Amino acid sequence: MAKRIKEILKERILVLDGAMGTMIQRHDLEEEDFRGDRFKDHDSPLKGNNDLLSITRPDIIKDIHKQYFLAGADIVETNTFSGTTIAQADYNLEDAVYDINYYSAKIAKEVAEEITLKEPNKPRFVAGSMGPTNRTASLSPDVNDPGFRAVTYDALVEAYEEQVTALIDGGVDILLVETVFDTLNAKAALFAIENVFDKKGRQWPIMVSGTITDASGRTLSGQTTEAFLISLSHVPLLSIGLNCALGAEQLRPYVEILSKKSPFNTSAHPNAGLPNEFGEYDQTPEQMASLVGDFLEEGFLNIVGGCCGTTPDHIKLIAERAKSVTPRSTQLEFLTKAESND
Repeated sequence: MAKRIKEILKERILVLDGAMGTMIQRHDLEEEDFRGDRFKDHDSPLKGNNDLLSITRPDIIKDIHKQYFLAGADIVETNTFSGTTIAQADYNLEDAVYDINYYSAKIAKEVAEEITLKEPNKPRFVAGSMGPTNRTASLSPDVNDPGFRAVTYDALVEAYEEQVTALIDGGVDILLVETVFDTLNAKAALFAIENVFDKKGRQWPIMVSGTITDASGRTLSGQTTEAFLISLSHVPLLSIGLNCALGAEQLRPYVEILSKKSPFNTSAHPNAGLPNEFGEYDQTPEQMASLVGDFLEEGFLNIVGGCCGTTPDHIKLIAERAKSVTPRSTQLEFLTKAESND
C-alpha cells in the first residue's frame, strides 16, 4: 500500500478530506449520543468528545467519511484527533483510548474499501489522525513558573505509542501527525511511531503537518516554517505540510517556503478562511477553491485538503482544481533520478 501511494503521488495530487468537527456539529448531538450504551453510567460529562462517536455513533462517522470520499477525497482522516490518554484524561476515558483509535480506523477503512471496490482505478486511503494533545512539552502553561511543564516527553511517547498501535491494528494506510504547534510534541509522536514500527517489523508512510499560529510565521513554540522542516527532516517522511489556524490566503507564503525547501512531498489543508466573531467560518467553497487553486497552479503541493470550517462541498471543488494540475516534484525524486542516471 505504501508503494502504491508513493507511485500515485508521482502521477497526480492526492486530495485529503475536510473538517470532521464541522461535519459533526451539523448533527446537533446531545449527551446521550456521546454516551451510548457503553458509557451511559460514566461519571464525567462526555458531550463534545467527538472521538468517542466512533464507538457510540459509528453511523455518523461512517457517513462523514463517505461524503468526503464521494466528493473526491483520496484520503480520509480517522476520527482520532484527541485519541490519546493525555487528551482523553479530560473525560476520564484513558481506558477507552485503544478502542477509540481501533474502531475509528476500522470504520474509515471499511468505507475506503467500499468506495475503492466501486472505483478500483481511484483507490481510497485512510490516514490515522494524531493530534498534538492539549499539552505542550516546550512551554510552561504558568507564566509565573516558566520552567514548569505539564507533560514530559516520555509521557507523550507512551501515549502516542498506544494510539499508533491501535490505529495500525484498525487498518490505517498512513499515519498523520497533524496540527503541530510544538515540535517537541511532534518528535515524541515520531519516536513513538518508530518504536511501534520496530515492534511490528514493518513501516507505514508518515505525514506531518504543522500549524503556523499567526502573522509572525511561527509555530506556537517559536519555530519558523524552515526551522520546523529542518527539525523533523531526520525522519523519512511521506510528506510535510501545514494546516489549521490560518486560511489559505494567510498560509500561502509559508506553504511556498516548504515547497522550495522540503525534500519531501508537501501538503496543505488550511481552514476555510479566518473565523468570524462567532467562531464560524464564512469562506465559501468557491472562494477557498480559488485560493487553494493558486497553490496548485504554482506547483507548491503534492497533497491538498481542508481543515476547520471545510465541508465536502469545499473538497469537491478543490479536488476538481487538483485534477488538471501537475504535482510538485520533490528533491528526493530529483536525487533518485540523478542516481539512476549515474
